[in-house]
Amino acid sequence: MISLKTSDSLVVPSLADVHPLANVKRVGLIAGWGDFPVVVARTLQEAGVEVYCAMLHGHADKRLEQYCTKVQWSGVAKLSCKIRFFRQNNVQHVTMAGKLFKTIMFQRFAWLRHIPDLRFVKYFYHHFMTNKAGRADDELLLTVVKIFQDVGMHMAAATDFAPQLLIGEGVLTRQDVTQYTWQDVAYGWHLAKEMGRLDIGQTVVVRGRAIVAVEALEGTDQCIQRAGELCPVGGFTVVKVAKPQQDMRFDVPTIGIKTLQNIHAAGGKVLAIEADKTIVLNQEEVVQFANSHGMSIVAIGAEQMQRIDSFKKTG
Repeated sequence: MISLKTSDSLVVPSLADVHPLANVKRVGLIAGWGDFPVVVARTLQEAGVEVYCAMLHGHADKRLEQYCTKVQWSGVAKLSCKIRFFRQNNVQHVTMAGKLFKTIMFQRFAWLRHIPDLRFVKYFYHHFMTNKAGRADDELLLTVVKIFQDVGMHMAAATDFAPQLLIGEGVLTRQDVTQYTWQDVAYGWHLAKEMGRLDIGQTVVVRGRAIVAVEALEGTDQCIQRAGELCPVGGFTVVKVAKPQQDMRFDVPTIGIKTLQNIHAAGGKVLAIEADKTIVLNQEEVVQFANSHGMSIVAIGAEQMQRIDSFKKTG
């Protein structure tokens, strides 16, 4: 067992000590759903960086306002107003944080609720109008990156600004992973990596080397909930990985206390994640919750991969 890479504290050293964008004094943050954008904004503020936040309607948390120099609320499909907002505030470095619910694409009258601007139509025309381009996460988000690059703004990974959120390798809890459960971890790991390669999802739920549930459009939390309904006996393992082609600028695997609460409520016992490529919010709280409920968390690194590979060779 090893200790966490860092504590839950958000008091961090200067930017010069933690990432290469040491001279950046203002950052544009495109904020989606969840705690991650709040943690990024608070970390930047404490490091003396001005945060200009483009907050997505229906997604962003109002708590962000207390950590940002200036905020602007706008719809998901309103790209030009976000660019104007950043330009007006001399922002050259932009990052994205938080979840965007893709289910809005399939709501009734979605285009009326989220009327796109001309820039959105120009860049996403073939994704949504002609179907000549796909709608997988990577394709859509890389298009967003291109939009900002085309106007001279650098899109950085949020973890460049808050690297302490990435978890180090090892078993993070008092409860270790049993030999039997390691078989489920190994089985789920290779399948989850394949799912990520296909850009379908990053989470699978396994019990007895059988796949119980697979994450797709609905997201991790609902995948876990469905696993609990399909496997009422519980005792299952949740495996969440980075994609083999993971772009750290977006869609980085993220867990927090809610993830652990959902696993516990559904009957799960083990969470396996990928070391150095998974964001863990409120790390100490997450580990304390797991310890108090007899759960195991393992962050898979080089040492654990040897164990996984040994299971693959032996079948």
